[in-house]
Amino acid sequence: MTPEQTIIASAIHSWKQQVERADKVFSGLTDHQLQTEVAPGRNRLVYLWGHLSAVHDAMLPLLGLGDRLHPELAAAFLTTPDKAADGLPPAAELQRHWGDVNGRLLAAFGNFTVSDWVGKHTAVSDEDFAANPLRNRLSVLLSRTSHLSYHIGQTALAPK
Repeated sequence: MTPEQTIIASAIHSWKQQVERADKVFSGLTDHQLQTEVAPGRNRLVYLWGHLSAVHDAMLPLLGLGDRLHPELAAAFLTTPDKAADGLPPAAELQRHWGDVNGRLLAAFGNFTVSDWVGKHTAVSDEDFAANPLRNRLSVLLSRTSHLSYHIGQTALAPK
C-alpha cells in the first residue's frame, strides 16, 4: 500500500467505525425510545438518525455516485427543524434507509482510486477547485465523519 492509499484507507476505516457506532446506538431503540430528546427542548434521537441518513444520502450526488436513494428524507430532516415535520418514518424504515445509504457509500468508497478521492466534488466549480484543491471528495468524507461523530456524541446525553 502506498502512503496515499494508507491515508485514504484510514479515513474510510474511521468512517466505517463511526457508521457502526451510530448503527449500534440507533438500531437497538424502539419507536418510543427514539422520541427521547438529547436534552430538554433539543433534537430527538429519531431526528438525529433521520438527519444523519439524509446527510449521508446527499453524499451520493455530491461524490458523483448518482442520485439520492431517499430524497424524501431531506424535507423532514434537513430543511425542517425537529418537531416541525409531520409523519416521520418509523424506526424500521429509518433502519432500512440507513443501511441502504451507508451500504452504497461504503461499496463506492472501495472503488475510488487515490485520484478519485483528491478530485473535486460536484458542488465546486472547476475554477474554485483550481483555487482550492482541498475541496475534494476526501475532504467531504472527513467532514461527514466528523459530523457523524458529533451527533453520536449527542446521543450520549439522552436520558436512559
